[in-house]
Amino acid sequence: MNPRLLSLDAFRGFAIAAMLLVNNPGDWGHVYAPLLHAKWHGWTFTDWVFPFFVFISGMAMTISLARRAQAGADKTALLLTTARRAAVIIGLGLLLNLIPSFDFSTVRIPGVLQRLGLCTLLAAPIVIWCRPRGVALWALALMAVYAVLQLTVPVPDADGVVHTGLLEPGKDVGAWLDRQLMDGHLWRQAKTWDPEGLLSTLPAVSSQLLGVLAGYVLASRRQPAEKTMTWMLAGLASLWLGQVLDAWLMPINKSLWTPSFVFTMAGWACIVFAVFYWLLDAQPQPLSRARWARGLHPLVVFGMNALFLFALSGLVAKMLYTVKLTDGRSLGATLYAPLRDSGLAPVNASLLHALAFVAVMYAVAWVMYRKQWFVKV
Repeated sequence: MNPRLLSLDAFRGFAIAAMLLVNNPGDWGHVYAPLLHAKWHGWTFTDWVFPFFVFISGMAMTISLARRAQAGADKTALLLTTARRAAVIIGLGLLLNLIPSFDFSTVRIPGVLQRLGLCTLLAAPIVIWCRPRGVALWALALMAVYAVLQLTVPVPDADGVVHTGLLEPGKDVGAWLDRQLMDGHLWRQAKTWDPEGLLSTLPAVSSQLLGVLAGYVLASRRQPAEKTMTWMLAGLASLWLGQVLDAWLMPINKSLWTPSFVFTMAGWACIVFAVFYWLLDAQPQPLSRARWARGLHPLVVFGMNALFLFALSGLVAKMLYTVKLTDGRSLGATLYAPLRDSGLAPVNASLLHALAFVAVMYAVAWVMYRKQWFVKV
């Protein structure tokens, strides 16, 4: 198997382009509903983005860890290398949260990169020492442990009222645990809970392990059409299971990363990746593959430096609203003013700003791609 599959880079590029789009509207008060997270239960297009990253990370682990471990590589060395990579990712996330004030007394400890790093760290020994069946069992076990804790352990909310199994903002077991361990260092908009909290990292690891299982299909000797059909069928089954768990166990919820959310997002990830794989790598007609490769090339460019672009975009977004001009307005507000005052509907002006931000990041990605600058952690 060629580890540099266009489909995997395009899938990763789709995820980073979507993340740039939903994270950078011109005005958070005017955003199309699919470009916002679900308020609590349920999901939107935006809720695809982060679990897709986690799923892709799992697929990549099959190539970088599982195959090498099974080929006889030093497993301890593989684990140490992965742990160093995870530590760098976590450190980068903390650094981004510290910018611009570098106030350690209030810095948010959880975050997107922190969760990616923790998932990688926790999934690595499972991927290195387990076969596919063991990986699947671990994924199920982590979700089961999480569900039992969330539904059976009584905990007080921020006001001291004790609840059991109440899956409301700040009132679940995960929120209680985060307040005990990181009070004053949680998501600023909520303060009493965090969407990337510690307990919900357990089912997030399950998302990564489901990506590992999808990676085993990619690494197998099956025919391309059979691989595509396997992902499609697995995706549909996972979507069905997500709906069953949503109705009978815990609702689909990104902030809680419930088991129903795990299976729903893994299902969509399988289906979306299957489409990319068929269009870019599996079609029997070379001319058709070449046409799709040209059309989807921008996503491949994004995907080659996805982690760097995410970190850079976060830094740029912070600077836009931290740097003040002589009139007291932020640089970001000044740049957005012409769009805001252009006569466009506010929601369209806000969307156009987000698209412009994606275009600027693509220009950076394109230059790096042309110069063969690939930042790896």
